[in-house]
Amino acid sequence: MEEAVKFTALGRRKDAIARVRLIPGKGDIEINKRPYDKYFLRETDKIIIMQPFNMTNTLNKYDITGNIKGGGLTGQAGALRLGIARALSQAQPELKEILRKGGFLTRDPRAKERKKYGQKGARKRFQWTKR
Repeated sequence: MEEAVKFTALGRRKDAIARVRLIPGKGDIEINKRPYDKYFLRETDKIIIMQPFNMTNTLNKYDITGNIKGGGLTGQAGALRLGIARALSQAQPELKEILRKGGFLTRDPRAKERKKYGQKGARKRFQWTKR
């Protein structure tokens, strides 16, 4: 028995890491063994995830299985979007330029700034008292 062609990719955003498996199918998206609309409850996160499909008109052509660890839900959605875009560009190399123009193949480099010594946080200082 021959197995369907699988494309795997990794997406990262902030502290979230998403491993994505793209398989030709009918458009099912499963994240951590749950349907994506049960995992991501915010509408903005759902929109972020669907952006690569909407841009390339591949909405119901592939099934997605995602494994996400770390970060918050919005960071996870961004990581998943990058992983989906990378997997789509592997599956159909002619879509790479469209995804690149949309900015979906660029990893968002923003991360949390480290706390500095002698301060309360990255920028916030301890309160100064005169007496």
